[in-house]
Amino acid sequence: MFRRFPIFSAILLFSLFIAGCSSKGEVSDQPAFDFPWYNPELPFQERVELLIAEMTLEEKIGQMTHNAAAIERLGIPDYNWWSEALHGVARNGRATVYPQPIGLAATFDRDLIHRIYTSVSDEARAKFVVSQRLGNHAQYAGLTFWTPNVNIFRDPRWGRGMETYGEDPYLTSQLGIEVVRGLQGDDPKYLKTGACAKHYAVHSGPEALRHEFDAVTGMKDLYETYLPAFKALVTEANVESVMGAYNRVNGEPACASTLLLQDILLKEWGFKGHILSDCWAIQDFHTGHMVTADVAESAAMALNYGISLNCGNSYPALKEALERGLITEATIDQRLANLFITRFELGLFDPPAMNPFRNIDEDVVNSDAHGEIAYEAAVKSLVLLKNNGVLPLDKNMKTLFVTGPQANNGTVLLGNYYGMSKNMVNLLEGITSRVSTGTTIHYSMGVLEYWDNINPIDWSTGNAKTVEATIAVMGISQLMEGEEGESLASPTKGDRYDLNLPSNQLDYLRKLKAGNNKPVIVVMTGGSPITMPEVEELADAILWVWYPGQEGGNAVADVLFGNESPSGKLPLTFPVSADQLPDYEDYSMQGRTYRYMTSNPLYPFGYGLSYSDFRFNDLRLDKEELSADETLRVSVDIKNTGDVDSDEVVQLYITVPDPDSNQPLWSLKNFQRVSLKKGDATTVTFEIGKKELEQFNEDGKAQVLPGTYTLHLGNGSPGERSQELGVRSVSASFRII
Repeated sequence: MFRRFPIFSAILLFSLFIAGCSSKGEVSDQPAFDFPWYNPELPFQERVELLIAEMTLEEKIGQMTHNAAAIERLGIPDYNWWSEALHGVARNGRATVYPQPIGLAATFDRDLIHRIYTSVSDEARAKFVVSQRLGNHAQYAGLTFWTPNVNIFRDPRWGRGMETYGEDPYLTSQLGIEVVRGLQGDDPKYLKTGACAKHYAVHSGPEALRHEFDAVTGMKDLYETYLPAFKALVTEANVESVMGAYNRVNGEPACASTLLLQDILLKEWGFKGHILSDCWAIQDFHTGHMVTADVAESAAMALNYGISLNCGNSYPALKEALERGLITEATIDQRLANLFITRFELGLFDPPAMNPFRNIDEDVVNSDAHGEIAYEAAVKSLVLLKNNGVLPLDKNMKTLFVTGPQANNGTVLLGNYYGMSKNMVNLLEGITSRVSTGTTIHYSMGVLEYWDNINPIDWSTGNAKTVEATIAVMGISQLMEGEEGESLASPTKGDRYDLNLPSNQLDYLRKLKAGNNKPVIVVMTGGSPITMPEVEELADAILWVWYPGQEGGNAVADVLFGNESPSGKLPLTFPVSADQLPDYEDYSMQGRTYRYMTSNPLYPFGYGLSYSDFRFNDLRLDKEELSADETLRVSVDIKNTGDVDSDEVVQLYITVPDPDSNQPLWSLKNFQRVSLKKGDATTVTFEIGKKELEQFNEDGKAQVLPGTYTLHLGNGSPGERSQELGVRSVSASFRII
């Protein structure tokens, strides 16, 4: 029978709970409280109901903001929901720093992504135990991670595109699933950590307008482009939470949308976790979107539409909203129950001995083993865009010149939402470590990232003519792209309306090449495309390295000097010019990304060179005609015909019948990374079913169109520019009857 504890007894027990932590940071295996919600024999739902029944209105509301306060009389410790793990445990001190997600997308490697985020959740659990021992319950020290960002990088001007997995809904879905599974673990009862699908939905800039902007989209684009990754994370990966975006979608705030929250997320997909707002997004209802009159109306609106957790400070107004009859306490109880279920699933109310993740030692944090994964990820993320034969370089060369604003810049390893590693290796350090001890290396920054050099004296470019090769490390950094408020040098709040390489860097590259017949290799950093046709002409080789994480310098150097073969593929399209892009504020997919872009890009989606060569032969379909409910089996032989052991990414695209002239040109439907020694061959097999073939109409209804479908199978997306760049592919057709 439940016993109420007087407040002094509860405080005493709460103190004993904290004191019960062992010297190793583990909590005593004996239950600290005699409350029924601390009884591990009861189902989570029953325990949550018992707890909420004993809470006052003020206590309930106090649990529904990201910085939930302690309720000592009920034995509830404080908990801060806001933690980040975009590419490693972030903003919380020491952690392994992996490549930025846009770089991880370039790996096209499901297994690698799963291993990365399994290691991230290992570090998170280990850090949590130590933080609890220290009494550190601060923001970023918890177990609920607002990761991954599965928005579609539909426009290269968006500053936060670096946080995503690129422009393709299928690739984003597949990698996002592995992020969630790695973070949440596979225990049938407990969550390892809580993952979050964000920012739901139709969210990709402009950053400067996100608090007032209405993203207008048709149902076809909504269901085919903007929602697939969210659906996959909810229905296949069982993601614990979904974060609503700042913007409106077709007139409704994303955090109070009948279509997105009620009709699709809750009813159509059957989401059972908790929904949260982006930070301070609820106040945008009355300050930016102007759909409510005041904070009480905004808080009520969000609550009624399904938001359980307010990142921000709007939900304290729920008390006023209740007094005004805008909400019911029953709705508060329903939303609050969703939050406490997550905390119970994390094992925060059970004896630690019951939790399968309690014994992860803190030695895993930034460990050598995780560093090896970070190195593997960095190597696989690097995309070789051009090579006229100068790469790989000879590590025993006599002289080498390393220059450029990003060569000795550790910041470009990090991207945004990052942790801190004791093992950061920048590009200059990595290059220096890989050449012979007898090699003379000249280094000069040469040029600033985007400001003109005030000092007109040029002592650097002459080096390019006296050495055997020059490595110019150029590109952009977080100074120029990122989230609103973080890109300190951006005049447009992190977005890049000018996609060109900064003019001073291009001028510097011209000087390096002027009258110089020695190789100039451009290593380019950045999380979004740079329009650089002149760089393509000037450089002898171009290696795109993103924001490659703590092992970036070692990985880049090993590719430059041939210890590794490049194998990354572009997860987005690099246009020749911004003139090829539709209006930034237009959310229609027409003319956007490789799926709808009709003009030739500079570098196409899925493209990336190798030091070896691969051939695709004998494409086989197990049937030429099938019904919409049947499965097609597709096989192809791939052979490494070059002289170097290397990975290759086999990519399957489909072109569907287009009776109304509104279908994509082609869409990625599967991929597989294979590793082949020189001369070796293998067979790759894919299955294509209704899910891969269906398209959506403007009513949002799925359909499989009858007619002829074309398969394109190779190492890049189809198209004229891909053929010009030497992408290998084979094609075949089949019919849906």
